Amino acid sequence: MELRVLRYFLTVVDERNITHAADKLHISQPTISRQLRDLEDEIGVKLFERGSRTIDLTSSGEYFVHQARQIVALTDKTVANVQRTQEVSGSIMIGSAEAPMMATVATAIGKLRETAPRVDANIYSTDANDVHNRMKTGLLDFGVVMEPTDKNDYHFINLPGTTGWGVLVRRDSYLGSRASVTVTDLQDQKVITPQQHGSIDVLSDWLGSSEHQLDIVATYNLLYNASIMVTAGVGIALCLDGIINTANTDLRFIPLAPRLEGHASLIWPKTGQMSPAAISFLKAMKDILPNNE
Repeated sequence: MELRVLRYFLTVVDERNITHAADKLHISQPTISRQLRDLEDEIGVKLFERGSRTIDLTSSGEYFVHQARQIVALTDKTVANVQRTQEVSGSIMIGSAEAPMMATVATAIGKLRETAPRVDANIYSTDANDVHNRMKTGLLDFGVVMEPTDKNDYHFINLPGTTGWGVLVRRDSYLGSRASVTVTDLQDQKVITPQQHGSIDVLSDWLGSSEHQLDIVATYNLLYNASIMVTAGVGIALCLDGIINTANTDLRFIPLAPRLEGHASLIWPKTGQMSPAAISFLKAMKDILPNNE
């Protein structure tokens, strides 16, 4: 299976039309059609449902396109890191949860631009569950994850600073004028919760009893989308402070009582060879930490 053919395949998927894909790739339509047939023959499954105007993926094709994107992305990242001069160059990919502690990582990226200007830093916003999955496949060099999380297979740095858990509510709601929110206050509310397993465990411990069951109406992995649901009246969102700017909006963040703190860590795999670009970022990160931790 050639990378060139995978790129042809992905272009056809994106364009949903062989003629358009051929024009974009500057190759003939018969050539790309033959390559796709050969690809299907090679893997032994039908990838496309061919129609009169567009091309749709089969169920096997849907799975294959996801894997093909990861293969091509990993290849491009690897090539970028090995095609370097004596000066360190390449790219790093950081998967990050939404957390104010990301400010430390941002400072390190700024320092990296001074010490290794040919290294590009790319941020992929997601949650800890996806960070772990993508790191296993080599798509991420580092991850910023909220605690607690499984770090057995990772090196890690605890990021300085904390934030607090609370609820995002509409100002005109029942809880909108409260100074804090207790377990009792949440009992009669429709609640939107984060998907990350570690966050769920922390919140379950804070509830303090199996008798305190929340009426969960939706979940999220990015708080911006949850904030839209809160605005629409779907429910209130359990979340961390400092992520959504509620100034001049109809929303308000209210801390939990008793206070529940959130901590974050930077993690990277114990196995595998780090690229020079990743090593440069890690050095920049350690240089800015208190006491050079």
